[in-house]
Amino acid sequence: MKSSPLLLALALGMAALASPVRAADTTAPALPGQSLYHLQAGFTDQDGHALQWHDLRGRPQLVSMLYTNCHLMCPLIVENAKGVQKQLTPAQREKLGIVMLSLDPARDTPAVMADMAGRHRVGDGWRFLQPDADDVPALANVLDVRYRFREDGSINHTSALVLLDADGRVLARSEVSSAVPDPAFIDDVRKALAGG
Repeated sequence: MKSSPLLLALALGMAALASPVRAADTTAPALPGQSLYHLQAGFTDQDGHALQWHDLRGRPQLVSMLYTNCHLMCPLIVENAKGVQKQLTPAQREKLGIVMLSLDPARDTPAVMADMAGRHRVGDGWRFLQPDADDVPALANVLDVRYRFREDGSINHTSALVLLDADGRVLARSEVSSAVPDPAFIDDVRKALAGG
């Protein structure tokens, strides 16, 4: 006797319902208490895709805040992060996400962020994110980035790279003063990647 596809699908559905698997078993584990991903924040990436802050969970991330109209420190932040990436093996690079968050989402549209990524010739795995405007202060707070808009449209801000583990906990921080990365920070990145 042949069984119809409809009967087979019905039988599989009934078996799934009878299974002792609970809904909680299929969800990701709860975030640790120190995770920055508890913050609810929305973004649009340089390709126009929407995502949430907690969507970065799953692998270590190198995170900074900048703005595209900056002509001094922000390019150094990007070059410093590229310098960290260059010190890693190809396998390590695959495990690390690099995220640049805009301090100026009104001007830093996805197209503008994509242009910055292109000008700096960043590799795969980089995300340039336009936060929802209301989320910028909270993001700056959890990343310990101080910033202030000036009358000329520039922004005074902390220039730092923050290393997060796969669950969004801060592992290390490097204050950026040049394009050359801090060797101790590179070691912190390597340790994080070895553990994940």
